[in-house]
Amino acid sequence: MADAGQKAGDTQWHPSHNPWLIAASVMLATFMEVLDTSVANVSLPHIAGNLSATPEEATWVLTSYLVANAIILPATNWLGNLFGRKRFFIGCIMIFTLASALCGLASSLGFLIIARVLQGAGGGALQPISQAVLLESFPPAKRGAAMAVFAMGVVVAPIAGPTLGGWITDNYSWRWIFYINLPIGLLACWMAQAFIEDPPYLKKVHLKDIDYIGFSLLTLWLATLQFILDRGQELDWFGSNTIGWLAFVSCVSLIAFVAWELKSEHPIVDLRILKNRNFSVGIGLMTLLGALLYGTTAVLPLFMQELLGYTALDAGLALSPRGAAAFVTTLLVGRLVGKVSSRLLITTGFLVLAYSSFRLGNVNLEIGMRSIILPSIINGIAISFIFVPLTTSTMGTLSQQQMGNATGIFNLMRNLGGSLGIAMITTFISRGSQSAQAQIVGHFSRFSTVFQQRLAAVQAGLATHSDPVLAAKQAQRFFYGILQQQATLLTYVHNFRLFGIVCLVCTPLVFLFKKVARTKAPIDVH
Repeated sequence: MADAGQKAGDTQWHPSHNPWLIAASVMLATFMEVLDTSVANVSLPHIAGNLSATPEEATWVLTSYLVANAIILPATNWLGNLFGRKRFFIGCIMIFTLASALCGLASSLGFLIIARVLQGAGGGALQPISQAVLLESFPPAKRGAAMAVFAMGVVVAPIAGPTLGGWITDNYSWRWIFYINLPIGLLACWMAQAFIEDPPYLKKVHLKDIDYIGFSLLTLWLATLQFILDRGQELDWFGSNTIGWLAFVSCVSLIAFVAWELKSEHPIVDLRILKNRNFSVGIGLMTLLGALLYGTTAVLPLFMQELLGYTALDAGLALSPRGAAAFVTTLLVGRLVGKVSSRLLITTGFLVLAYSSFRLGNVNLEIGMRSIILPSIINGIAISFIFVPLTTSTMGTLSQQQMGNATGIFNLMRNLGGSLGIAMITTFISRGSQSAQAQIVGHFSRFSTVFQQRLAAVQAGLATHSDPVLAAKQAQRFFYGILQQQATLLTYVHNFRLFGIVCLVCTPLVFLFKKVARTKAPIDVH
């Protein structure tokens, strides 16, 4: 078996076209899809107003997309083997593009949600197929450069999404955040048809081998889990019977899915790949990195808009240097991978990311935009130092034949990590501000001499423009607003510092990676 694996590892397939043309073909579609996961966030108020929906109902525009996307991600390799990977990839681009047009044409919230489900299903396969194609098209020694290209799509796009979405919505209409996908999708289809090819070792799946039970369990697990993460805070988590029952269903379906897939002859997701130590360690770290990346992307605009009074566009512009820094650093790190130890690069990235998080943990209400931009730039640099070598180390001991299955699991865990990070940060901010307010309200009491002096001063100033009774009420309202601001600020500070602590915890885990050979192709350890 080992000899066969060695032979499989030594025989490397090479594509007919230049790998960089292939990279451009797959990443054009992937960048479009990843951008769409975040570009709609800032447009939700406009969508709700235009379609006569409440803000809570409008969040289904995001939830529906994420649920459909999550279901397709791990099943991508199996579906690609069933339909042919190139044919499936092009079909998914066409579905995503058509669904984008339907989203732009939507005249009701229900129609828009259906179109977003279709869009999420079409987009779910684009990331894992793109990553698998890149890893297979480039020789092992150049996989660092391949993953640098992939990082430009999956790291830079979510950062740039809110800025682009805010600009389009403010200057045109929310419908154009979907219409811009049409020319890009058509170009991506043409390039995929021209330059992508299926390698000869892809296993053909026949209709009689369809894993109906595995796919049903996978759908049930991911749909319930994604709903819990996306709507948990709004429904008061386990204070809600809905969340409690869905959590039970999700846990049972996950256990049943794992048990079924491990004994199935034709599993929809081959979980045996988790025996590979580098892959298991890598997806664990990638889950945490996804939580940090998406959590930071979600919390920084909220902080600037809620406490500093920035508009959505201004908040996006303040964060745009983060995306630019990540883009430039990705090019540099792609050259360093293979020449510098990946463990050293990842460790450096986590330490720098911790430093940027602790810097953000010193914010206050008097800071200028520069105090946000500088830590954000450092944050973007750190993310690139982690993502590229982490991806290379995770996939470095797998054979070409295992790439399709591995990339589906890898991208699923990154997205679930992102959903987990956003859910946690939303909950911490909402509930933490209540806790912080209870802690500091004692400084706003009648027993505090300093507070009473300042309350009297404000009340006296207001009394010159209104009667004393109204002035007293306005002064109390003024200080209650300050109390709420300071409590919310304290919550953001605690969350930024928590990000830094998580980064420090991740650092020693990096040394669980085995060293990846730089020039030889990995053998098949399956």
